[in-house]
Amino acid sequence: MTEKIIPLADLRYLNKIPVIPARLETPTGLLADTLARPLQDLRISITDRCNFRCVYCMPKEVFDKDYAFLPHSSLLSFEEITRVASLFVAHGVEKIRLTGGEPLLRKNVEKLIEMLSALRTPDGRELDLTLTTNGSLLARKAQALKDAGLKRVTVSLDALDDKVFKQMNDVDFAVSDVLEGIEAAHRVGLGPIKINMVVKGGMNDQEIVPMARHFKNTPYILRFIEYMDVGASNGWKMDEVIPSAEVVRRIHAEMPLAAIAPNYTGETAGRWRYLEENGDGGGEIGVISSVTQAFCSDCSRARLSTEGKLYTCLFATGGHDLRALMRSDKTDAEISTVIAHIWRARTDRYSELRTANTDGLNADRKVEMSYIGG
Repeated sequence: MTEKIIPLADLRYLNKIPVIPARLETPTGLLADTLARPLQDLRISITDRCNFRCVYCMPKEVFDKDYAFLPHSSLLSFEEITRVASLFVAHGVEKIRLTGGEPLLRKNVEKLIEMLSALRTPDGRELDLTLTTNGSLLARKAQALKDAGLKRVTVSLDALDDKVFKQMNDVDFAVSDVLEGIEAAHRVGLGPIKINMVVKGGMNDQEIVPMARHFKNTPYILRFIEYMDVGASNGWKMDEVIPSAEVVRRIHAEMPLAAIAPNYTGETAGRWRYLEENGDGGGEIGVISSVTQAFCSDCSRARLSTEGKLYTCLFATGGHDLRALMRSDKTDAEISTVIAHIWRARTDRYSELRTANTDGLNADRKVEMSYIGG
């Protein structure tokens, strides 16, 4: 029997320490890159650890018991996260999403949420503060998260069938526990709740219609995500991608759908609503098509890794070490100017350049999902 070997490049320390520009600048709240894309969203990974071993993110053959996760001293402290987040907000960020790994594994995460929820945009508005979770700890933490100032959650759920779901998460975690967490979050007002299903051909695509049927006529927004070539550890193959158009076709065949306009410019999901005979509708679904219908042209998202590296693309091959600047006593003005220079130089559009064979785009060097967040 041939052993499957998946290469994994450890990029955690292969990052540039930015040079402080000679001329410092005051943020204006308006910052655009080379393609005129504004900086509006910041995703912050607060831990590289997860209690799931999902096959598309942290496959067990790579992230096993011997895998060396980051020591606590390498992680950004809550004070460091809040400090750098405030600099991004001054540059125009209005939405912050906490990710992981599994962010609810970070001890005292509620304290961080409380600190971030106190930030305000330059014109005095509250941030859209959100969190993505696998739902495993959500039932017990939902009230505390809401009390701390979290606005809403997105929950990952890749199947309703218990056998399929356990095959996907690879740690024998039950669907019922995730559903319980979703209901708890809804009860305390962490909504609207979005539910993300990563669709991998030959593994869980038979769950597309059952998932749609289950969440139809509920307060929840189900979104189907094309299986992506993030990182180098998940063994991505183009023939395992179920295009969003096929997802919509399968659902439409049983529950008719109609396309609806995006909520805002740069929204990642294409939106579809159910058509009902009485005209009341049955809610909506979303499809995220970064493989077959790239949305790089209006991407407004920056990503901060668990240990303080700034990445300007989900498919990046390297980052910029903001932690090094903070821990070498650089001023807010200096770090803020660095952020401005990095974003203005941004040219990323990986998904628009992707091909079935991603070797030409250095697929073996891309940063891992569990390190950079979603």
